[in-house]
Amino acid sequence: MQIGHLKNLIGGEFVDASAGGTLEVTNPATAGDVVGSVPAMTADELPAVFEAARAGAAEWRRANGLTRGAVLLRTAALIREHATELRDVIVAELGKTVADAAGEVGKTAEFFEYYGGMGRDEFGGLLADGRPNTFAARVQEPLGVVVLVTPWNDPLLTPARKLGPALISGNAVVIKPASATPLILLKLAELFHEAGLPAGVLNTVTGRGRDLGDTLFVDDSIRAVSFTGSTAVGLELQRKLAGRGIRVQTEMGGKNAAVVLADADLDLAIPTIAAGAYGQAGQRCTATSRLIVQREVAAEVRERLADYVRGINVAPGTAEGVAMGPVVDEGAQQEIRGHVERAVAEGATVVARTELTGVAAEAGAFVEPTLLDVTREHNIWRTEVFGPVVGMLEVDSFEEAVEAVNDSSYGLSAAIFTQNLGSAMQFVAQVDTGQVSVNQPTSGWDIHHPFGGFKDSGSGYKEQGEVALEFYTRTKAVAIRTH
Repeated sequence: MQIGHLKNLIGGEFVDASAGGTLEVTNPATAGDVVGSVPAMTADELPAVFEAARAGAAEWRRANGLTRGAVLLRTAALIREHATELRDVIVAELGKTVADAAGEVGKTAEFFEYYGGMGRDEFGGLLADGRPNTFAARVQEPLGVVVLVTPWNDPLLTPARKLGPALISGNAVVIKPASATPLILLKLAELFHEAGLPAGVLNTVTGRGRDLGDTLFVDDSIRAVSFTGSTAVGLELQRKLAGRGIRVQTEMGGKNAAVVLADADLDLAIPTIAAGAYGQAGQRCTATSRLIVQREVAAEVRERLADYVRGINVAPGTAEGVAMGPVVDEGAQQEIRGHVERAVAEGATVVARTELTGVAAEAGAFVEPTLLDVTREHNIWRTEVFGPVVGMLEVDSFEEAVEAVNDSSYGLSAAIFTQNLGSAMQFVAQVDTGQVSVNQPTSGWDIHHPFGGFKDSGSGYKEQGEVALEFYTRTKAVAIRTH
């Protein structure tokens, strides 16, 4: 699919020319074939973007909830109308399977429908006041200009997760997509424009990180920054913004564990764990990366999961019957394979590895889904791989399993497979992760579920659901003496 050259939406206009030239976007399934391009903006162009955002924020904060919600709902309707085109853009620039990309488009529409409906909800509430003839209330107000930085692995869904609560709350947005997958975000901006979003409320910035640098975060009008990406970058961003009165929300890495107890239903557990580990080529922050199995069932779990791994159909996302497409680029391909090679050199054992065939073996950024036997001394036990690789560890007890789950600097998601309600409830209480599931995968959280991790996986502000509004609004207390 050829998408062509797309322009940035800035101040209600589609802007093309950039001092940095153009940024080409390639298809990871076809050895780097160019599928489109975007302006490669430079730091010198950002002041004009924030000027437009300030104007947009002033207008959008005056719009009532019904007006804001109507724009989000119209955008959701346009997404559904253009679903096939949006799906194909995701497949072309990221390499997702058609099924995965279609699911992402559908969930994106749901995000805007969900937050669009909040236009009719209350933003505040009445308060008691002991003084005579006094009316008191709590009012939620927009912050103003917010900056959103989004990753390449869910290039439409993650922006929606942030844009929905930011816009319904009345903020203006400056958003930068990942350089590897900017096309789908600019397509979304076109739909917001068509839906009637006022000028300056949504402004897109495309370009290379080295050209934009820290300038994206220096404008005095910025009131909040929401970032999804690597832990190293997220923690550095927190340090840089400290002391400026800017709210920072970071959704970062994960080393998510699934536990299988001896009483687990393995007919349920094996396909569920496999889907959470190898779906989307393991390129999810919530993907299962560690498998912790009670020793009594370890041999059977190993054998059954190995059979699953050997049968995964790895091919371009458009191929018939494909289960897993490529990873984002050749750099990621080499890095993932390097993690496996280092683990083996340290003593880990390859239990099963998918054999690449056909196009996947000849070109493109394809990676073999892999199952390893590991120990807690291996580096891969703690390092985020962000690819289709699972390390399996045997344990003797429930207590040892919980300890192993918590043996990580990350705390995003964890799962347990058991038929014992007591074990399930103890697990929920004892694991140090922001998301916990029982007999469900570590991934797959719905749009209204609060989302975010602990420790090095995230900040104190959750995304998704009603709690997401807490990050994008400020609270004002009002007391009025009526007479």
